[in-house]
Amino acid sequence: MKNGKRPTVRERNHIKSLRLNPINWLICKKVSDKWLLVHRESGRTRTIPAP
Repeated sequence: MKNGKRPTVRERNHIKSLRLNPINWLICKKVSDKWLLVHRESGRTRTIPAP
């Protein structure tokens, strides 16, 4: 799996709106309708809807 990237301010605000802590999540993949997030410490992946 690719390494995740730090979310931008706009992306952090969207992650916060889904009740996730943006400090703990990296953006691995962005598709038009969903984002793939990777947890910094555990490596767990989560798919969220794109804004």
